[in-house]
Amino acid sequence: MKSANASIDMTEGSIVKNLVKFALPLLLGNMFQQLYNMVDTYVIGQTGDISAYAAVGSVGPIINILIGFFLGFSAGAGVVISQYFGAGDKDKVSMASHTAMAFSLILCVVLTAVGVIFAPFLVRLMLRGDAQSNLYYAAKDYLTIYFSGVTGLLIYNIGSGILRAIGDSRHPFIFLAVSAFTNTVLDVAFVFGLKMGVSGVALATVIAQCLSAALTLFVLFRTDTPVRIYIKKLKLNGATLIRIVRIGVPAAIQMALTSFSNVFVQSYIGSADPPAGMSYAKDLYLSGWTTYSKVDAVMFLPLQSVSVAVTTFVGQNLGRGYVARAKRGTYAAYLIQTVITIALMIPIITFAPQIAAVFNSDPEVVENASLLLHRLTPFYLFPCVNQVFAGSLRGAGRSTPPMFIMLGTFVGVRQIYLFIMSNFVSNSFLSIAFSYPVGWIACSITMLTFFFTCDFSKGRITGSPDYRYLQ
Repeated sequence: MKSANASIDMTEGSIVKNLVKFALPLLLGNMFQQLYNMVDTYVIGQTGDISAYAAVGSVGPIINILIGFFLGFSAGAGVVISQYFGAGDKDKVSMASHTAMAFSLILCVVLTAVGVIFAPFLVRLMLRGDAQSNLYYAAKDYLTIYFSGVTGLLIYNIGSGILRAIGDSRHPFIFLAVSAFTNTVLDVAFVFGLKMGVSGVALATVIAQCLSAALTLFVLFRTDTPVRIYIKKLKLNGATLIRIVRIGVPAAIQMALTSFSNVFVQSYIGSADPPAGMSYAKDLYLSGWTTYSKVDAVMFLPLQSVSVAVTTFVGQNLGRGYVARAKRGTYAAYLIQTVITIALMIPIITFAPQIAAVFNSDPEVVENASLLLHRLTPFYLFPCVNQVFAGSLRGAGRSTPPMFIMLGTFVGVRQIYLFIMSNFVSNSFLSIAFSYPVGWIACSITMLTFFFTCDFSKGRITGSPDYRYLQ
């Protein structure tokens, strides 16, 4: 299984065709990756245990803290590799690939230990100190098992990031499809066959992720491209690691802290004022939010795919010195993403109750989820702006500014809004949920302002002699 024919040189040919050809398998792969938690949530939802359903869904933001941090590092490695690949420097492509993989193995050990140790604390934080409920114990069990086997997720992500840097998004998609199918089969077997409940869906996810990691390593060990991995070459190159960290750490911090902010949003959701006479509003609110979050994740799948595509496109073209082409690719990616988002918004708004009922048919859960889908979905036009232009800036090596912009808006603005609303204006379910679009709008305005006023090519790390500004 070789990936030479799967790589895409984005410095030549149609911009739109290159972006779509790269983003489509990535989108399909992201859909399968999202199936992990969606299938877990769906299977648990069929058991009728609302606490277990809320627990599996509610740990999503916590898991995303870890995933976000490592995806940021993977993005840094991908930018460095893609720029070297665009410049045609095979030796540095190989050095960067081995450095990224070696450092990832170290991170696997560290993040597994940290995740297992702090899982109970993170769940208590999410539930605002409630450590006695069934919801707490179910969420803690899920997270502990998940973090124990998180190495598979981390290895897959860095390996697929290396492949995508040279334009290969096909193999990562295939591996996610296989692992998602495995996860689905194991979910059903562990929950309905072995009656393992929350622990069963967590274990199924871990096994499936380890399978995707093994398949990714298989390709990296056998490919005839410059990213081929050799065990004896797995070592850290200081200068290369510094370049990866300089780009990857800001993105990692931004992604992790943004996910951490979402944990706070979820804690506010759980403490929203209940309707009169309702004593179990927390589980219903969190269940409604869990269902909405599944649709939210689907909406963000093309956003993430196009963002990664434009990062790779900009990285390869700046590596060759094609600055104007890199910018044109950014604008094309934004238009592509806007069209996709509008196409998704219409059926979601129209069929919100039916979509919500797929995950949980409880009438009150469907009502809460439908309310969010109707009111928040129109605002997804704003993430089209901030995600695509942030991806472009990362591809140009400008990873720090998007970090500060997203932290300032997704974390700072959102938390200020939540504090003011919950304490002085309205602590209702919908008012708290609107912290999402408030952050998106603030981020989009700030991101566009920076993009059009910065030196786009300042973060370029390569120095090939054909560096030129093409109009």
